[in-house]
Amino acid sequence: MFRIRQVNEAWLPVHERDIERVQAILRERLPGISEEEVSGLPHRLRDPLKHRLRAILLVADDLRGKMRGFALMSHAPDEGFCLLDYIATGKSSVSGGTGAALYQRVRDVAKSLGAFGLFFECLPDDPAACSNPELAQQNASRLRFYERFGARPIVGTAYESPVREGDSDLPHLVFDSLGEGEPLSRDRARRVVRAFLERKYSSLCPPEYVQRVVDSFRDDPVRLREPRYAKRATAPKPVRTGERLIALVVNDKHEIHHVRERGYVEAPVRVKSILDGILPTGLFWTAEPREFPESHILAVHDRALVEYLKRVSAAVEPGRSIYPYVFPIRNRSKPPKDRAYAAGYFCIDTFTPLNRNAYVAAKRAVDCALTCAAMLLDGQRLAYALVRPPGHHAERDVFGGFCYFCNAAVAAEMLSKHGRVAILDVDYHHGNGQQEIFYQRGDVLTVSIHAHPDVAYPFFTGFEEETGSDDGLGANLNIALPEQLRTGQYRAALERALTRIAAHNPAFLVIALGLDTGKGDPTGTWSLSPDDFRANGELIGRLGFPILVVQEGGYRTLTLGANARAFFLGLAAGAFA
Repeated sequence: MFRIRQVNEAWLPVHERDIERVQAILRERLPGISEEEVSGLPHRLRDPLKHRLRAILLVADDLRGKMRGFALMSHAPDEGFCLLDYIATGKSSVSGGTGAALYQRVRDVAKSLGAFGLFFECLPDDPAACSNPELAQQNASRLRFYERFGARPIVGTAYESPVREGDSDLPHLVFDSLGEGEPLSRDRARRVVRAFLERKYSSLCPPEYVQRVVDSFRDDPVRLREPRYAKRATAPKPVRTGERLIALVVNDKHEIHHVRERGYVEAPVRVKSILDGILPTGLFWTAEPREFPESHILAVHDRALVEYLKRVSAAVEPGRSIYPYVFPIRNRSKPPKDRAYAAGYFCIDTFTPLNRNAYVAAKRAVDCALTCAAMLLDGQRLAYALVRPPGHHAERDVFGGFCYFCNAAVAAEMLSKHGRVAILDVDYHHGNGQQEIFYQRGDVLTVSIHAHPDVAYPFFTGFEEETGSDDGLGANLNIALPEQLRTGQYRAALERALTRIAAHNPAFLVIALGLDTGKGDPTGTWSLSPDDFRANGELIGRLGFPILVVQEGGYRTLTLGANARAFFLGLAAGAFA
């Protein structure tokens, strides 16, 4: 079993270790490679637009952190093609399909970037063209491997001509149409070759050599060598790249927050229903929540709110609850002294009670989200904080909507110290908490797909004209949908949201997962099915970012498990395809 991860942030400690391992494999497997190229790899990843080629590093490990191999590729967005620089496994690794899985992932990444083709160099398999004829067998094995995917050398050009007299072992330029089967036109090939030679080999190839090679591409379309090793191109079967791909952290104190009043749907059975649905998939491995200092909460919530929740929760008699019922117009200098009256000062509705364990359970939910965030910082690709109480309605200085602290926002704040962050809220109700907390910041993008506030809680926020302010202008996107959805309407909204997130290019993506968009939920009016949840999860996973999922709403316990299972099966399929 193994997984494939994309190294996005070269400065994270875990990714620095990944890069060191890749450099070791390069030195081990490619003894002829220059030390300058090996040592320059971190700079390539940190400065992706240098030479107008964006470097993308994919690493395969065995789930315990031992690297099995890697692929380094480059994307030329202005010309619409990708290059495969290197693909290699360590000598001590048993391949077990690692190379095939890495190459397939390279092809998938290239297609996701909109590339028309993938190009790379491969040494000749003709013994007469090799300085050491014994190497021809190794080169033939490589070309045989690539031919299974439909990738073949371009022929009839001067690409293999030497730059200097006496050069030998001149590589073929290989083209992979990524399964589209479209012929490569002469003009497009010429642009690729010029970009390739000028950007990657500028110090080796003088301008007159580049022009001579470019001019030698005369066939239109370009000719590829006839298959030499297979009668027809058949890519190998997809390799299963591991189970236990998603870290799961469950709020082990959620059951102490049990409001027993009739009609209170935010109940402990929600967590059990979800676990019953997701654990049989084998996708998850569980970790214990870590305890984090309260300073993480105070980074996004006002101290007065935090102190009030802590003080009142500790004072409420066991088995009793305080419900807000008076909502004074705010005078910040004179909040009500009576704890029951003060509830309305800090709360936005009449159905979010304070009881003996509200603060303890809410603080533990935050710890779970932060534990998952720390895992992402340590290289985990997907993590799920299965928590209650939820959090996305808690703003900087108010609570409500069953929410006390904004779990997703606290985790996003922690992650934002290490790169840009995007929060995607897919709950039926607007994610007003993270919107209000980050409304004036541009480094954390907040996106919410929800029922229109004209018809759904919290009613006063979530309109599409709310786009952020100050440094955050344009960094908040609300996609408000009608009470009843037409076929395909949610999918179109999600694609719009993901396009905006991709443009933000975050280092981390936080998903506020509401399952109350499902059919029959008592708090929603939409009818998403398990098939919808699976398709939506796959779309999100394909973005390729490290993802933290934080549980929000979803109250129909009969279908919670099926919908959660479908979402995570799709998410894993998209992220680890």
